[in-house]
Amino acid sequence: MVTISHLINKIVSSRPILHDAIDQGIISFGNLAEQLLPEIEQELDKKVKHSAVVMSLRRYAEKIKNTQERPKFDYDSEIIMKTNLCDISVRKSPTLFTKLRKIYALVNYEKGDVLNIIHGNYEVSIVSNMRYLDKVKKELKGEKVLNIEEDLVSLSLNFSGDFLHTPGIISTAARKLNWENVNIYELVSTLTELTFIVSKKDSTKGYAALQRLVGEN
Repeated sequence: MVTISHLINKIVSSRPILHDAIDQGIISFGNLAEQLLPEIEQELDKKVKHSAVVMSLRRYAEKIKNTQERPKFDYDSEIIMKTNLCDISVRKSPTLFTKLRKIYALVNYEKGDVLNIIHGNYEVSIVSNMRYLDKVKKELKGEKVLNIEEDLVSLSLNFSGDFLHTPGIISTAARKLNWENVNIYELVSTLTELTFIVSKKDSTKGYAALQRLVGEN
């Protein structure tokens, strides 16, 4: 039997921002109940009391407060930001991999240059410094370039704890950026690092959001 509580769980769980707002205690249950009332009445096909929805929301908030596991992990003391990056998406092909080896040779890692090559099933994304854009495009001649994004920034977190085997770290960090309406172009993770590629216009609020996450933990 479908109940108000079941529907509250279904609705809130499917909307991460709403879930986070309840979790942080920054939302009015009365106002939210008023917004959700028509949807709940439609699902149940009957009239529902506003107070019953408020009560179910309060129970939901108590449930996530008592049962939600918050990932606890240690960060290094800084968030590293690198600016003036670009992101090139290219279709995979038999000839692409030879060209990628040449692209690796372009970058001077000792000077702190950036090169992240991310392989998908059908596409490859190349994230590097803007000053290498023309050279990378030249090396990719004959390949199908799908998209080029410029004026990007990387925000990197360094972990000292067991990042790979601790559930929830990536989703927690991504939600912090989502809460600030920061669009994530790429996500790159290694054994001890988590890097988000975002737009230059979002870099300041993205940095601040991750800094708050570091402070909370």
